[in-house]
Amino acid sequence: MADLEPYNPAAENSGQARPMGFELPTGTDPASVRKRIEAMEQLLERSFRIPGINYPVGLDSIVGLVPVLGDIVTTAMGAYIVWEARNLNLPKWKIWRMAGNVGFDALLGVVPVVGDAADFLFRSNSRNLRIVKKHLDKHHPGSKVIEG
Repeated sequence: MADLEPYNPAAENSGQARPMGFELPTGTDPASVRKRIEAMEQLLERSFRIPGINYPVGLDSIVGLVPVLGDIVTTAMGAYIVWEARNLNLPKWKIWRMAGNVGFDALLGVVPVVGDAADFLFRSNSRNLRIVKKHLDKHHPGSKVIEG
């Protein structure tokens, strides 16, 4: 994989591709998987802030407003986090707990108004990220990232 060059404003109209500002690792090591799960959780739960009340929301809450299709998409994205956790060889009971969080969120999403409100309050992806972080911090301390 070629290294990305830093952003060059002079190349803006030259047709040259420029980086997106972040890069997700593609490895299977615990640190790479952790970064991908953290990025997905950020996208689904904390991408935007509601002006005025400064409350973080993500695609889970916004796309979930679209009937049926929105809930299918956000459930699939939440299931991706569970799949990544399975690749880390988390114990089966933790995988089932994470799948239960995603399933409960999906069931809440079926109810028209209640499901949309629940997306703001019940953050299954944040809960699942906590489960993965706790496991990685205990069993793979080298993947721990100092947050600042």
